[in-house]
Amino acid sequence: MYTKEELKEFIDSKKQNFIPWESAIPVSGKVFDENELSNMIEAVMDCHWTEWRWNEKFEKWLSEFLWIKYAATTNSGSSANLLALTTLTSKELWDRQLLPWDEVITVAAWFPTTITPIIQNRLIPVFVDVDLWTYEVNIEALKQAISPKTKCIMLAHTLWNAFNLWEITKICKEHNLWLIEDTCDALWTTYNGQYIWTFGDIWTLSFYPAHHITTGEWWALITNNPLLYKLIKQFRDWWRDCRCKTGQDNSCWMRFKWKLWNLPEGFDHKYIYSKIGYNLKITDMQASIWVAQLDKLPNFIQKRKDNFKYLKDKFIENWLDQYFILPEATENSDPSWFGFCLSLKEDSWINREELLQYLNNNKIWTRLLFAWNFTKQPAFLDYVKDYRIAWELKNTDYIVSNTFWL
Repeated sequence: MYTKEELKEFIDSKKQNFIPWESAIPVSGKVFDENELSNMIEAVMDCHWTEWRWNEKFEKWLSEFLWIKYAATTNSGSSANLLALTTLTSKELWDRQLLPWDEVITVAAWFPTTITPIIQNRLIPVFVDVDLWTYEVNIEALKQAISPKTKCIMLAHTLWNAFNLWEITKICKEHNLWLIEDTCDALWTTYNGQYIWTFGDIWTLSFYPAHHITTGEWWALITNNPLLYKLIKQFRDWWRDCRCKTGQDNSCWMRFKWKLWNLPEGFDHKYIYSKIGYNLKITDMQASIWVAQLDKLPNFIQKRKDNFKYLKDKFIENWLDQYFILPEATENSDPSWFGFCLSLKEDSWINREELLQYLNNNKIWTRLLFAWNFTKQPAFLDYVKDYRIAWELKNTDYIVSNTFWL
C-alpha cells in the first residue's frame, strides 16, 4: 500500500507549471490530489470491484448533500437520461405512463444525450427554440409546442445556467406533464434561492471530468418519488424484480416462496425479471473518487463563479461586447458556471471558424455549443422521421454558425 505522502509526491511529479503564452488553456479538466488515489487504491484492495460499500456511501451522501430522498448511480450521461425517460414508460404509472408516439418537448440546441432517449423509447421529440444571451429554452415557444399528445418536458440547464423553472413547473402542473431536468451542467445552481434539483420529477447529474466534481465516466439520478426510484433501479439492474443489494440474498425472507406471473411457485425471486432493462451500474473505484472530490466542491463552485466574472469584466473593459453577445444568467438564477458562451453579433465582421482556428493555434481551446441544431446532424437525418418543430428554430440556427464557448 502507498502512503498518502508517497501519493502526493507522485502527483506533484506529474504536475506541470502554467507558463503564460506557452501553456495550453483547456476548456475544462479534472482537479484531484492524493486523497482520490488513496480512496481508489483502497477500493481496489477491497477486491469487490463492482457496486459495493463505496457506492452505497456515495448514494447516501449524495442524497443527504442535496437534501433529496433517493439517489441512484449509473455509468454515463447517456445512461442516466435513458433511465430517466425509460422509467416514465412503466405501466406502474398508470394514466401517466408514456406510450409510443407520445410527445416530449425539448430543445435542438443541446447535447444528443438529452434527445436520443426520446427517440429510443419510440416517443416523438418536439423541438423548441432557445433565447440568445442565456441559451435556455424560450418560454413562449414552449407554450406553443404543447399539444394533447404532450406528456413530458425534458430539458438541460445550459452551461450551468438555469432555465425558467418557475414558468416551466407552472406549465407542467397545468398540463399534468412530467419534468426531467438534465442538470449535468448545473450542480449547485439556484433559482429563486432554491436549488434547481428541487423542482422537477427526476434529475440527472454528471461527474464527467469536465464538470464540477468528477469520478471519470459516471452520472447519477436523483428523485423524491419512491416509485420512480424503485423503477429506475429496476431498469438499471438487469430488469430484475428482486431489490436485494449487491452481495445480499433473501432480504425479504421470501426468495423461494413467491408465485409470480407464469413462473412456477417457489421460482428463485433473484432471477425473476419484470422489466426490459439494462446493466448500467458503476464500479466501486469510481464511487471512491467522488467521496474524496466532495470536500473540494465548495471551492470548485466559487472558482467557477470567479472565473466567469473575471472573463466578463475583461470582455467589457476591452470593448469586446461590441462584437460578441455576452452570456447572461437567467433572471432569478445564480449559476456556478460551466463555460463562458459567446455569440458573434449579426453586424460583426469576425468569421467564427477563423477565430476558433486562431485561438486554437495560440493554445486557447474552445468548444461549440454541443449539437447546435440536432435536427441537422447526420445521425438525426439518417434515423429520425417522426418529430415536430414548434414555431421556428431561429436562434438555434443562429447558434450553428455564430456561437462557441471558452
